[in-house]
Amino acid sequence: MYKILGHHHISMKTKNGKENNDFYTKVLGLRRVKKTVNQDDPSMYHLFYGDRVGSAGTELSFFEMPTVGRTHRGTNAITQIGLLVPSSESLLYWQKRFELFGITHGERITYAGREALPFEDSEGLRLILINNNGDEVPSFWTAWEGSTVEGNHRILGMGPIEITVRNIQATVRVLTEVFNYIEIARTESEVIYQAIKGQAFGEIVLKQDDGPVERAGKGSIHHLAIRVKDVKELKYWEAKVRDFGLETAGIIDRFYFQSLYFRDRNGILFELATDGPGFTVDAAVEELGESLDLPPFLEGRRAEIEARLNPLD
Repeated sequence: MYKILGHHHISMKTKNGKENNDFYTKVLGLRRVKKTVNQDDPSMYHLFYGDRVGSAGTELSFFEMPTVGRTHRGTNAITQIGLLVPSSESLLYWQKRFELFGITHGERITYAGREALPFEDSEGLRLILINNNGDEVPSFWTAWEGSTVEGNHRILGMGPIEITVRNIQATVRVLTEVFNYIEIARTESEVIYQAIKGQAFGEIVLKQDDGPVERAGKGSIHHLAIRVKDVKELKYWEAKVRDFGLETAGIIDRFYFQSLYFRDRNGILFELATDGPGFTVDAAVEELGESLDLPPFLEGRRAEIEARLNPLD
């Protein structure tokens, strides 16, 4: 039986690519591993940040949408991103760093059973640092030595992803009956699932909220991509999603990975994405994220595309 391997990436909306780039590279110390465009609308940047090579499970991606308005928070949305850091001392380091940079943050709390520090980026996107406390992370996650953050406190990769919905059982059924996620904790209004038991890097926190549906804007989360090995497995999962009664967009070649998109009955957009070929398919490791990279089908429009994009650096 095939198994979901954890998170692949998560995608958000930003109004200002330059400010977004500054925050995630200079404050959070992530590497910009790919500067490309939205393949469905190449008038906008698609920026990826992560570890040294943008390994699956470390990638935060943003679509730049200059005309987007503000987010009206609510339910039926992906509402928070967990990022793993090495230790309790790391949380203290980050608290001081946020104060130095004037970043909105809360106090240290317990979240999903772990010590954590909530904060927001400049557009109100909700994130939370999680003490990984020495637990296992994927062996292929590779630290980026060019980070602005001290080596023993750098962000490792993605942790618990929070999804808030009106009908919690509808999303529970997708996670358990289609993808075989494992329930590890439950309260009256919250359920926690893991792709791999005991591992935070594939964790989803489901919360119940009957309030108004979120209206997406800057700082909102567009979709969560979960990780599969290859196209063979992607086809297997596509059949399972369809057999469950949900529609998919079919398998799409995104050049850096193959993708499959679907929405659950709460309207949450999920993507399944393959491990490869990865971001080094068109750039050397040393040069990742420096130039505008385009998939082959857009290369002939490079001059037109570059003319419509604002410089980031």
